[in-house]
Amino acid sequence: MDIDTIGELSNKIKQEKPLVHLISNSVTSNDCANIVLAMGASPIMAMDSREVEEVVSKAKALVLNIGTIEKDVARSMILAGKKANSLNIPVVLDPVGVGISKLRQNIVREILENVHIAIIKGNQAEIKILYGLRANFKGVDSEDNDSIEFMAEISQDLSKKTNSVVAVTGKVDVISSLDETIYLYNGHEMLRSITGTGCMGTALVGVFSSVTDNVLNAAVAGIYSLNRAGEIAYEKTKSFGGGSGSFKANLIDAVYKTYEKQ
Repeated sequence: MDIDTIGELSNKIKQEKPLVHLISNSVTSNDCANIVLAMGASPIMAMDSREVEEVVSKAKALVLNIGTIEKDVARSMILAGKKANSLNIPVVLDPVGVGISKLRQNIVREILENVHIAIIKGNQAEIKILYGLRANFKGVDSEDNDSIEFMAEISQDLSKKTNSVVAVTGKVDVISSLDETIYLYNGHEMLRSITGTGCMGTALVGVFSSVTDNVLNAAVAGIYSLNRAGEIAYEKTKSFGGGSGSFKANLIDAVYKTYEKQ
């Protein structure tokens, strides 16, 4: 996959303005909605179990994020996921902080048992937990720094077990399908200075999955786009001595401007 393909998919997003259903978390819901809008798609954040099946049937992609999980929200995720599967709507899962509690692990296990996930995206610790290994967390952030080769092996094996594309974010992003692994080296460490950038990246993966049947390309395009926006936002922020607050605004601007409609 090359930058031209990402640009073509981005233009398709802006032309079609797909509806993306996000069952997100209360910390980053607004950020995810804004990044989806910046990319040219339309977000809807329906979470109530009484309406999620109806809402997702009108969407082109579904994004599940367990960052601030609640009982009814977990039920909503499974209901929406099953409905999406029945309509061939791609489902993206972000198992935020899955290693921090047994509750989160049980909920993710239940989701994976009941819903086919097109793309699983998480940091090193989250993917290791899903694989059945121990991992180091600080809150919902990964403290692990495993080798690229090790994470590639895990992501490839987990992809085979789940029949999903598995994306592992870190200093180098590792994205695996059943028969291919792609590495992304772009991005900037300042993306870690604000909350929600991981969730925003997952939202962008969901947006790209709404306009292509190639879910590996969707995962690569979404992660690459946020990484590139982070690089641009850092340079803009540095140019006037700004900090994390202005970086966040510049990040959304960069997503909006990077792939402007041709």
